[in-house]
Amino acid sequence: MAVARTRCVALVGVTGRLVEIEADIGSGVAGLHLIGMLDTALSEARDRVRSALVNSRYAWPDARITVSLFPASLPKRGSLFDLAIAMALLAAAGFVPAARVAEPFFLGELGLDGSVRPVRGVLPAVLAAVAAGARTVVVPARNAAEAGLVPGVTVIPATTLGALVSGLRSGEPPGGVLDGAGDPGHRAARPLPSGCPGEAVPGHDLGDSAAGGAEDGPDLGDVAGQPVARRALEVCAAGGHNLWMLGPPGTGKTMLAERLPTLLPALEWDQALEVTAIHSVAGVLPRDRPLLVRPPFVAPHHTATVASVIGGGSGMIRPGAVSLAHRGVLFLDEAPVM
Repeated sequence: MAVARTRCVALVGVTGRLVEIEADIGSGVAGLHLIGMLDTALSEARDRVRSALVNSRYAWPDARITVSLFPASLPKRGSLFDLAIAMALLAAAGFVPAARVAEPFFLGELGLDGSVRPVRGVLPAVLAAVAAGARTVVVPARNAAEAGLVPGVTVIPATTLGALVSGLRSGEPPGGVLDGAGDPGHRAARPLPSGCPGEAVPGHDLGDSAAGGAEDGPDLGDVAGQPVARRALEVCAAGGHNLWMLGPPGTGKTMLAERLPTLLPALEWDQALEVTAIHSVAGVLPRDRPLLVRPPFVAPHHTATVASVIGGGSGMIRPGAVSLAHRGVLFLDEAPVM
């Protein structure tokens, strides 16, 4: 029995903070003890991790298990840490070589059957991991395309805990790897990396392949007439100005506002990552579009609450409509009554 370490990321808003996870299996009253300023969802990880290990055919250690999430002063929320806790525990118990879990970052929620489930905020978490010097990250398979947008890191998609452990033992990734070079379609099945980072791709082309093509939507070319309003939209888009439209119902204010994003240029690479990271944290990133390359359009209802417009929430803060419209268009219909 020994101490094993691995790494994960805690999300504070849309910013990731490095978290080191240590697992110690020693003498004492049998049980799993999690420490390090945890919320309720993370405190329940002891039950998810135990069931996932047992149902993956790994014996649960009959000993006192202490799992520490460092820094202890940083609040940690959500189920993002499940996979990292399980890997540190398995390494401490000797099921996985401790050296092979010490360097990678592990992100993901565990199902009771040992499946690795997708989580929100993978893109900003991987960005933070790379900033902290990560060269390899393990993420749920359904989040792999999103994580693969980050250059300079090797992404290993995981579907089940058992397959991941087998891959770490043998040195063969369970489902190939993604080289984080902004190309979610590029996958190369090869042994687990020994620590060589992927190649960054500055100035990567955000063409149709990056997001399955430009997003279809209403276009200003569909509007007949309205020459003054069309001119106002063009001036607004060209100069990045705010626009206030007044008029009785049915005159086309909403129709015109919905078409304003089509006049805006596509997002640059760093801008697209910013926008995608915000939508990932909010949990509204489309499954078929891991990278948003067009300026977003957000139109909250006029009865929306302050928290839904500005952002907020108890425990884990979630972006509101203002943040979701970052580098795009925020349309406040009936603004005087909001």
